[in-house]
Amino acid sequence: MPLSKSIKSANIYYFDEELGYERELKYCENQRTSFVDEMKGDQRLSHIIFRSGSLFVPKNKVTLQKLLSLYHPHRNKAFEEQNLEKKADNQLDWLEFEIAALNAAKSLDINMAEAVMRVEIGSKVTEMSSSELKRDLLLFAKRQPQLFLELVTDENIELRNLAVKACEANIVELSQDQRTFSWKSTGRKLMTVPFDENPYSALAAWFKTDEGVDVFSQIEKRLK
Repeated sequence: MPLSKSIKSANIYYFDEELGYERELKYCENQRTSFVDEMKGDQRLSHIIFRSGSLFVPKNKVTLQKLLSLYHPHRNKAFEEQNLEKKADNQLDWLEFEIAALNAAKSLDINMAEAVMRVEIGSKVTEMSSSELKRDLLLFAKRQPQLFLELVTDENIELRNLAVKACEANIVELSQDQRTFSWKSTGRKLMTVPFDENPYSALAAWFKTDEGVDVFSQIEKRLK
């Protein structure tokens, strides 16, 4: 937004539902109303100027307050009234998310921490020390608490982490077209990735099937 910006203070209209027609609006500091049909005497037009992106309206300028809060056609479009109570509620919600996320981060075991951070930073997580992992986990929880809480409550996240680790360890292999998982050693196909699904999420879900449970157990043993 420019350093200063004016919004229209004349030739604007408000549809009065009680009266059933549009009424012309104009902001004149020498008038006690912004409705032209209620004005008396001279109409000395005043400018409405936002400076550095904001406009403070003193409590004694009731006419301007009502015009901007209730009647101006550009309200909630070109500008919006600051609601301090709503802002405080949003900040409180965010702080509660942050506290919950940080508490959850502190209580995670190392495997779950690795699974969560793998979503955030990918395979780099395997190069991190436990101290680096815990540090970045807390920073992630503080920076994006809602996403963090969603991840730690995702029942498939540890399975997805194991799926990625299995590929990194050359136990299973994902085809170049991202559609098929196979045993790396034999090339035997394990499963086909459904169309438009993340391959590792699909493999994680497959691990919970009757056929996938046995494969999961074998992979888990080889990774130990």
